[in-house]
Amino acid sequence: MSKRSAAVSLCPMDGILRLLMGPWTTYIVWLLRTNGPIRFGALKRYMPGISAKVLTERLRHLEAAGLVDRTYKPTIPPEVTYAPTARAVELYPMLDALSQVAMRWAEQDAVRPDTGQTKAIAGDEARTVEAA
Repeated sequence: MSKRSAAVSLCPMDGILRLLMGPWTTYIVWLLRTNGPIRFGALKRYMPGISAKVLTERLRHLEAAGLVDRTYKPTIPPEVTYAPTARAVELYPMLDALSQVAMRWAEQDAVRPDTGQTKAIAGDEARTVEAA
């Protein structure tokens, strides 16, 4: 084991941050927090940019980590509902704090004092425009 990997593995936050930094993961946790138990189709509608395959993979990953509870009812069509677990609820205060920091940083980054330019953010794209 290299010195770097040994140092990373000693960080108590490493595992949880790796879990949450997966694609779409924090958004799924946030949607479950915001909406409570939600069916797969409704969750997919909240996330138009995600494929059903990736959403399924992320939900399975979160379920394996103990953050999501999956309930299946053998109806036609099958009813699959996902809900946050107590473990996920335990993360909410930290995710709230990160959300506040993210919003504050976005406001601070909106106007760059060094250039006098405003950063316009649309979706996943960021571009710089002249400040009015």
